[in-house]
Amino acid sequence: MFRKLLLCLISALFLVLSWPPSGFPLLIFSAFVPLFFVVKDLQKKRFAFVYSFLVFALWNSFTTYWIYYASLFGVVAAVCVNSFLMAGVITLFLWLKSKFNDRRSWWALISIWLSFEYLHLNWDLSWPWLTLGNVFAHYPEFIQWYEYTGTLGGSLWILLVNIIVYHSIKNKSKYVLSLTVVGLPILFSFLINTKNETGKVVEIVVVQPNIDPYFEKFTDLTSMQQLEKFIELAESKLNSSTNYLIGPETAIVDGVWENKIENSTEIKRLLELIENYPQLNIIVGAVTYKAYSKSDKIPKTARQFVGSDDYYDVFNSAIQINTSEISVYNKSKLVQGVEFTPFPAFLENFEFLAIDLGGITGSLGTQDYREVFESNSAKIAPIICYESIFGEFISQYVRNGADLFTIITNDGWWKDTPGYKQHLNYASLRAIECRKAIARSANTGVSALIDCKGIITNATRWDEETVIKGRLETNTTQTFYVKFGDYIGRISTFISVLFLLFALAKRS
Repeated sequence: MFRKLLLCLISALFLVLSWPPSGFPLLIFSAFVPLFFVVKDLQKKRFAFVYSFLVFALWNSFTTYWIYYASLFGVVAAVCVNSFLMAGVITLFLWLKSKFNDRRSWWALISIWLSFEYLHLNWDLSWPWLTLGNVFAHYPEFIQWYEYTGTLGGSLWILLVNIIVYHSIKNKSKYVLSLTVVGLPILFSFLINTKNETGKVVEIVVVQPNIDPYFEKFTDLTSMQQLEKFIELAESKLNSSTNYLIGPETAIVDGVWENKIENSTEIKRLLELIENYPQLNIIVGAVTYKAYSKSDKIPKTARQFVGSDDYYDVFNSAIQINTSEISVYNKSKLVQGVEFTPFPAFLENFEFLAIDLGGITGSLGTQDYREVFESNSAKIAPIICYESIFGEFISQYVRNGADLFTIITNDGWWKDTPGYKQHLNYASLRAIECRKAIARSANTGVSALIDCKGIITNATRWDEETVIKGRLETNTTQTFYVKFGDYIGRISTFISVLFLLFALAKRS
């Protein structure tokens, strides 16, 4: 037992030490090997689950402990559920191993793990923060080929190498194959990295107002006070050639009614700013409301006006303002337990457990269409916070015409921890997958510019009130990944189902 526990600790240590923002990612290529030796000779599958759960609980805890700053319940739930699912994959693999020969069972493990990660991108309890392919986010030069596979291609690479290393150690064979499988994708990545896509040059100003989300944003400062601070900072960098001014998530905290958006005091103030810079486009985050008429289809997230039969929805939104129009996009990948209640048919009565991070509470509204903000300068995807974790979701903006990305976020909830740094690094993955440059505005955390190769520049510091200015290039290219999305996840799910059906048929 001591030997098995020691091997579990080594697996967990390798997983933790490989992870961004400061990890050494090559450790991931042997992180599963000690765990494979632990479960190799286990007769009782429940022990495999216990040992696996220990590894993954340690990994989840040391890598995502920062959720604690927002909610103790949130970090416990995230760690426990994620570790349970990961341990379930290993346990299911061992069961399949008893039904098939050794080679087929390892392919079953790969397909089931990738299916699990694909599920985590698409269901109500989605938490893809620890998708294996994310591990290289801090080293974009290794993974330029993600434009063909997305992050699930990285997960496939990692699992395959771990299995080859395990068999090399087990059979005392040479490691040439392992080194080849590790080295070729990296070499291919450097070859891809020599390409230089060019497009229209866009001048962008990004504001990081650094307003404390716990004590200022939703309590001490009014919405107009925050907006005036944003404008004052912006004007230190704005000039007649600036194409875009980007502000963070919920820069406007007082609710703006979408039905009468031009009547908002904050919107009027931003229009006044544009009068001084006619070619300027302003993109900021806002809390918005939408009232429904009796003839409208009322969504399940709608709330009823007090003392009335009428309904309205609340959104976490991005707004673009220029001389010709005002456009609104409503955030659609919401944070479970904060912005919506997962599986509402079953958990609707537990909405009181939702984490209150100030401002708006309860389930928010969403929209089905990935809105693209158009102007004479570019077609921008207005990505809001948590949405930037989902590759295939982001690719929908590109299919709708986006040639540039902006990410607006508020990473101040997580204090000065690896959380906001990981969130920044994951933006590089989206840039590579879609070959789109990114302007990132964080209330605090890190604001930055990211080119289409995932290279971060002009990065701000934590807890810094500042403005950055730079130029990014648009790119109209649609990558293979944009066209086909998470095809690796879909194929893996199909293969996993076949394995399970064959195993059940064999059992009978």
